[in-house]
Order: sequence, then structure tokens, then C-alpha cells
Amino acid sequence: MERINAADFVKSLAAVHVQTNPPLEGDYTGEDGLLRCGTCRQLKRSRIEVSGEEIIVPVWCECRKKAAEAEKKQSAAALAASRQWELRKLSLMDSALSEVRFSAADERENSVSIGMCRRYADLFPKMKQENRGLLLFGSVGTGKTFAAACIANALLEQGFPVVMTSLVKLIDGGADELCCRMAAIDMLILDDLGAERSTDYALEKVYNVVDSRYRAGLPVIYTTNLTLEELKRPADIRLARIYDRVLERCFPVEFRGVSHRKTAARQGFEEMRELLGGS
Repeated sequence: MERINAADFVKSLAAVHVQTNPPLEGDYTGEDGLLRCGTCRQLKRSRIEVSGEEIIVPVWCECRKKAAEAEKKQSAAALAASRQWELRKLSLMDSALSEVRFSAADERENSVSIGMCRRYADLFPKMKQENRGLLLFGSVGTGKTFAAACIANALLEQGFPVVMTSLVKLIDGGADELCCRMAAIDMLILDDLGAERSTDYALEKVYNVVDSRYRAGLPVIYTTNLTLEELKRPADIRLARIYDRVLERCFPVEFRGVSHRKTAARQGFEEMRELLGGS
């Protein structure tokens, strides 16, 4: 086998790298015969000795270093944006929920509960490692889904894969597929536990999702209109095995107060009555 001369090898490498570091307008040759940058005045070429032969090789001046760093940051930003888009697409969140943030939370009611949800998002790496989820419970319209979506968005912004959907939608369109992808989803948020139909088929699907997540050792956040008493002592034995799994791994966080949706509906009704001239 023919041996490659070291000097020739370095020359060939230098020729390749010259293409990425060519002379630019304003560059000049210094008194030492080496190319210099016309902006920062630093060397763009250097002499080295290989096997007794002097070879001129390209080197990066300060301008090229800064340009390379900017390119690296731009590439990283583009990659992060692409990943965020992919994560958003995976998340299954509707457009309204994808916009909510903790900064917009009205903490006059449920300030303690909102604060706990915010800290959960901040501590998520630890929560994930310990397989600790949340059970957000309370009456209709008290902000449970809003808080869950705030957590989802906070985690997505940290780069964690999150899926947020309702159990009703899940049963109707893809529980089996989700179970197959379970290990790739860092956080699963299931809205409206207890709202699903109590058929054998529906409850088996719910149990499969809950149990698959349990066995994968990954956390879940549930929201429910049920009380803790109803979760702890369900009348149906089929529900008991589901709720036992939920209560074992999820810390209960209660949301209280009047329904925000009912309040908004009443305000809208009053506005319409005034506009239409009703009594």
C-alpha cells in the first residue's frame, strides 16, 4: 500500500479549509507574506512545518470566530424552534389552551393551588424522576384545566414532550396509539377524569392508559370534577382500580370558588340584554 506523505496530506486539508475561509474584500498581505483580515487585522493564514517542509494553512481571525459563533447560535435557535413546533404538534392542545401562561393567572382565587402548580412545573425534572403527578380536583369552571395547561406550556418551553387531552377524546380517537408512544412522552395531562362513559369498553381503555403510564414510571396530571371522597370510594369496582392508580402517584390539589364559565356567561347575557333592549 502506498504511504501518504504527511506534508501532502496537510496541504490537501489546507486546500479544503481555504474554501471555508477565503480571502475577502479588504483583506491584505502583511510584511510577513501572510494573509490578514481587513477588519480585525488578524492573521487568516499561518506557516507550519511538516516533515521539514513549510506549509501555509488557513486560520480563523477574530471576525471569522465571531461569524462561526453567530452561525452556531442561529442553527441552535432554528433547531430549538423546530423542536418546539414538533412538540406543539405532539401536544394535542387546542389553540386557546396553547396560549395560556402562569403570568396570566388570576390568583385572587386559588392562589395557593396555582402556586403549587407553578412550583411543580419548576421542579419537573425531580417530579419526573420520582414519578410524581398531580390530581387537580374541584367543581366545574374553577380553573383546573387552565392550571394544567399552564403547566403543559411551561414544560413545552423547557423542551419536555407533553400531551394534553381529555379522556373522552382519547377513548374516541387513539388510546391504543398513545399507549404505544407512552415512553416518549415526559408528561401526560388527562382532562376530565370521571366524565367518560361507564361502559366496559370505555373504562378498559381508561385503565389501559392509566396503567401503561404507571408501568412506564412517568407522571400524569389529571383534572376532575369529582370529589376526593368520590375518588377514594367509587361505587363501581371497575372505577376503583383506575382511581387507586391515580391516587397512588398523584398529589391532590383542590380548586375552589364559583365557576368562571358561569360568571362569564352571566356577564355575556347581561350585555346582550342591554344591547337588545330586553327587560
